[in-house]
Amino acid sequence: MSDALSTKHLFEHVEDSRHFQVPQMLAPESHGHIELPQPFLLDEPLIAGSSGLIEFQPLEFALTKFMVLELAVALIIFFAFWTLAKKLQGGSTAKGKLWNMLEVFLLFIRDDVARPCIGRHDGDRFVPLLWTMFLFVLGCNLMGMVPWLGSPTGSLAVTGTLAIVTFAVVVGAGMSQLGVVGFWKAQVPHMDLPGAIGPVMNVFIFFIEVFGMLVKHGVLAIRLFANMFAGHVVLAVLLGFIAVTAAAGPVIWGGVTIASVVAASALSLLELFVAFLQAYVFTFLSALFIGAAVHPH
Repeated sequence: MSDALSTKHLFEHVEDSRHFQVPQMLAPESHGHIELPQPFLLDEPLIAGSSGLIEFQPLEFALTKFMVLELAVALIIFFAFWTLAKKLQGGSTAKGKLWNMLEVFLLFIRDDVARPCIGRHDGDRFVPLLWTMFLFVLGCNLMGMVPWLGSPTGSLAVTGTLAIVTFAVVVGAGMSQLGVVGFWKAQVPHMDLPGAIGPVMNVFIFFIEVFGMLVKHGVLAIRLFANMFAGHVVLAVLLGFIAVTAAAGPVIWGGVTIASVVAASALSLLELFVAFLQAYVFTFLSALFIGAAVHPH
């Protein structure tokens, strides 16, 4: 395959699509594509075409593999929480490796993320959100470690939506704590400026601070997306060398295959660490932003 290392071919394995790509032996009639049903897809997209220099992407209600994987992660989290709640009902103690692991995650998010970033008094009420966010991001990250699936957090649409949720919580928590006017007023630090320069500078600083708030949440989305997307692209490149050297002879092909598999296995272990790390970083920064909104300096 001469195009195994082409951008189009590589991105096809890590981007969202309307099908799951599997080995051709599992789906020979569709050339390794398992198409998803489209019960919500319209005959004509709601938005399509272009106008002048502005192009409009089609607005379609298509079911994609990332949607399926996100729903699977959400259901796993729901049933895990529901089962854990049933075990704890009546004051009993939940026993078992899985439930102890969930308890460790909960205590870690509460004691090492929520309380240090938001404060002991206000942090506990945000623990359910941060715990759910951590497990959801972690679950989406780990989906990329399963062959032929993919990581939903490798899509900017997914990480952007998570960042928007964080932004809404930040603004909502700030306005709930300080009032609508008080929250936006707190974005401008107090400065003793002489004459008419004070109001002018306050206006400029207000817009700069609001813009900075938007940038911080935008970077929150891009950081997670870039780390997950780039890691899977590198894995695809390493395995793509096997297909590229298929016609170079058995000796070269065998050597490249062994080297590619070893390198991909080592990188997969690194990706496993990154999956946990990025879930923690996203949750920790979200807690920091919430804490800054609730307790402005």
